[in-house]
Amino acid sequence: MAENVEELTIAYEDGGVETVKELDKKVLSKGAWATVMYRYQEWNRTKEEYGPDKYSIRRYQKQNGEYRQKSKFNISSREQAQSIIDTLEGWLGDE
Repeated sequence: MAENVEELTIAYEDGGVETVKELDKKVLSKGAWATVMYRYQEWNRTKEEYGPDKYSIRRYQKQNGEYRQKSKFNISSREQAQSIIDTLEGWLGDE
């Protein structure tokens, strides 16, 4: 478990294979509750290659000095990511 938000990762290894490869991350908030957005790829065992970029927003709560994941939202496609961006830009432009 991670003790500080910078140590948090989405990377995962199974049987010597990095099945989830973290490409980038952005810490959106720090503190007792932390929010981190990740860009990552998943290993496709059939094709023996990494798939397209995916994105995930994860919330962590610090308990007993360690961050524990409490929730996540996976953005399933590039199109969904663009729709989220467009919606937020529209809302922010209204202010």
